[in-house]
Amino acid sequence: MNPVISLAIGAALLAFSTGALAQRAGPQPTKALTDEIAAADKVFFTAVFDTCDTPTLARMVTDDFEMYHDKGGLTSTSGAQFVKAIEGMCARQKTGEDYRSRRELVAGTLKVYPLDNYGAVEVGEHRFYKLTPGKPEQLVEVALFTQVWKKDPGGWKLARVLSYDHRLAETSK
Repeated sequence: MNPVISLAIGAALLAFSTGALAQRAGPQPTKALTDEIAAADKVFFTAVFDTCDTPTLARMVTDDFEMYHDKGGLTSTSGAQFVKAIEGMCARQKTGEDYRSRRELVAGTLKVYPLDNYGAVEVGEHRFYKLTPGKPEQLVEVALFTQVWKKDPGGWKLARVLSYDHRLAETSK
């Protein structure tokens, strides 16, 4: 077949398929989906910051989990690596090498969008507090996050995390 004709047919097929996708609206957010993701978010961050519950974390992340952080770049490339990093953080907290933190989702910032045939995207803003025994908690920083959740037969699993726009408490909005 003539290369020009092949190229024209390929371009027409691409235009048709792209146009077909553009002709339909994507799945719309629902309260039920938002509630499910908010609940999974709470369990996940409680396990990371409050209880150091690494068995729960291991069940809540995909094998190919990735985390990107504005202060550290690509910080995890697998679920196992992420869980191991949290185990290390918890061990440092027990010895006093690191301080304990509390994460707080900023009220009114959580948004959840469905990803057809996959899961959901969660975006929001959160605050991090330093916890020192015998002292009031101290707001340390505020940041934005975007997370991709995968719907699994066993529940929701976190597949991707983007943590960015970290601002020190003194300069936060």
